[in-house]
Amino acid sequence: MKFLETLKNIWKISELKDRIILTLSMLLVYRFGAQVVLPGIDSTKLGLIAENTEQGILGLLNAFTGGAFANASVFALGIMPYISASIVVQLMGIAIPYLQKLQKEGASGQKKITQITRWLTIAICVVQAPAYLTALPALGIPQDAFLLGQGGMFYFSSVIILVTGCIFAMWLGEKITDKGIGNGISLLIMVGIIATMPQSFVQEWVSRVTESNGGLIMISIELVIWVAIILASVMLVMAVRKIAVQYARRNSSGGFDRNVVGKRQYIPLRLNASGVMPIIFAQALMFVPSLIGGLSIMKDTDIGQWMVIQFSDIFGLWYNIVFGLLIIVFTYFYTAITVPTNKIADDLKRSGGFIPGIRPGTDTSNILDSIMSQITLPGSIFLAMVAVFPAVVVKFMDVQAGWALFFGGTSLLIMVGVAIDTMQQVNSYLLNKHYDGLMKSGSDRKPAI
Repeated sequence: MKFLETLKNIWKISELKDRIILTLSMLLVYRFGAQVVLPGIDSTKLGLIAENTEQGILGLLNAFTGGAFANASVFALGIMPYISASIVVQLMGIAIPYLQKLQKEGASGQKKITQITRWLTIAICVVQAPAYLTALPALGIPQDAFLLGQGGMFYFSSVIILVTGCIFAMWLGEKITDKGIGNGISLLIMVGIIATMPQSFVQEWVSRVTESNGGLIMISIELVIWVAIILASVMLVMAVRKIAVQYARRNSSGGFDRNVVGKRQYIPLRLNASGVMPIIFAQALMFVPSLIGGLSIMKDTDIGQWMVIQFSDIFGLWYNIVFGLLIIVFTYFYTAITVPTNKIADDLKRSGGFIPGIRPGTDTSNILDSIMSQITLPGSIFLAMVAVFPAVVVKFMDVQAGWALFFGGTSLLIMVGVAIDTMQQVNSYLLNKHYDGLMKSGSDRKPAI
């Protein structure tokens, strides 16, 4: 009843209600578009491509697009080109002085970076769209499914539609961010992931119950483990190390009285500051070993064949060992990029803040860097364990591949992270309107008089 009362409170706030309705409408449009097949392709003959994209890297890509990839949809590319463009721009910011300058300019600089990301997204789409269309026959679409053939007109029109679909999805995400609730791009990915969950669970249910492969007992055990890994992921996302910061009190002349105790605050250093990016980076490189093994000079050797076999199975032992090690390495790399300890130290010094017992400036930067290095190690190991856990449940519990992807990895962390971020935004609206938040449902909070 408390939860229902909280929902009523959410509905009472007109601005929040409008934002939620807009967000749900945009997500509905995106999911509708994911079901619209490209013109010129027979939608009744897509069964084989769906089977071929259930596992491996293609299965992950199909999960991120909510089945649009296997459906040959107008949103087949999904929002992934925008994600790729964002990663490239972020990495280029390390080496290109112009981008570094834009990052320091605040809102105006961020606007220009966003524009650059959009143009790069279009460029990536122009490359990926023809590659996707060319790969459709190899993925399982028969030749008779192409009603108008695979001529130049089909390629031209389909490329335009795929690029436009990606741009439209990007626009939907940005509109949700501006006018809706939560991060639009992340919500589109999360909705795509959730869309495949019912089908995956039904397949697991049929495998366990109908085929007498463990029955309801195994289903119950899997659900308990699933809830436990969700709770562990929440802890990973929310965990922070608080560094106490003292701010000197300003005097009437505008200077600082350093001998007077001022306001104490904290610098929250996240245990997992890099989010899911290390998993995405590592996943993008995991095709390299099998590619090397398939080269003409390697494919006839024992090592080449071993590499192709071992690294083609995303639930295999060696695949996940290398995968986990790459995640740990990329966690350190991405944390170093996203958490500029020297900038934090400089900002503290300019605002009159300091860590008790530590000199402002270089010493503060060094101590923050040391603390980040210490907490990044357990954070990276924990992240790697969550990422490889789907392989564990597949090998030891014989869980279906589609359902196993929800036991960890990028899918689960994205769902948890986006859900927490969205709930925090809703919570802030409730607290501003003097209602109890989602974490503590109850009656109206009256403002203090």
